[in-house]
Amino acid sequence: MTATTAPALIADLPQIRAHTPRRIAEALAARAPGRMPSPGEQLMIIAADHPARGSLGAGPDAMAMADRTDLLGRIMEALSRPGVHGFLGTADLIEDLALLGALEGKLVFGSMNRGGLPGAVFEADDRFTGYDARGIADAGLNGGKMLLRVAPDEPGTAATLTACADAVNDLADRELVSMVEPFWSHTENGRLRNDLSPDAVIRSIAVASGLGRTSAHTWLKLPSVAEPERVMAATTMPSLILGGEVPENPDVAMAGWQATLACPNVLGLVIGRTLLYPPSGDVAAAVDAAVGLL
Repeated sequence: MTATTAPALIADLPQIRAHTPRRIAEALAARAPGRMPSPGEQLMIIAADHPARGSLGAGPDAMAMADRTDLLGRIMEALSRPGVHGFLGTADLIEDLALLGALEGKLVFGSMNRGGLPGAVFEADDRFTGYDARGIADAGLNGGKMLLRVAPDEPGTAATLTACADAVNDLADRELVSMVEPFWSHTENGRLRNDLSPDAVIRSIAVASGLGRTSAHTWLKLPSVAEPERVMAATTMPSLILGGEVPENPDVAMAGWQATLACPNVLGLVIGRTLLYPPSGDVAAAVDAAVGLL
């Protein structure tokens, strides 16, 4: 490893970005890549793409993710735990973590559409303001993640559907994973709300599975809901289970994840705030407990 690709300190990041930004591309190019799962192997992916949508809350703290130094420290601790395979985030976080040496040997997925800001009049028209397929390939990432909220009462849904289909095509052309996170949604008091009933999740799966001219590289990122066997029977796509909001009772969330992980097409977990901001405050213990389910 050369001096320019040696791991940085968090305190060094502003100066690197200001004076030697080439180090970002060098760090991404030099990092050891992660390994895609073998048949029967389940993954643990840490997610932290919430801030790019202005969603900074975790549990009762509406600004929990606002301190970038604290957030990076939590992510690095989570990524260092045994059994954690990768990270999902926007370019700013992925580039910081690459400079810090935290992505060595990890799978990395870039978050693509972060433009549907909570409460905005354009929330359903969820623009691709993050990575595009070319950027994901250039950075040496394993794939891209896109949020797809299907809201029949919002005209902006049509544009989001088209953009997600285009992204699936562009990623497939490069043989990169499209990780689609679908929800069936509706507008309530000016906000999009996700329907987590089994029937609604099944409908969202059906729409997401049909995006693009090929589904050969499509994975799904799905919530853990009631009747997991019936829900997961709706697709043959490899699927990862998301964590959602920080639960008041982590044991209940863990039980739900465990039940869904038993379904044969579930590849593992992709969890963010639930593990990075656990009620106990112990990130390592929360991550280790989740890894223990795999």
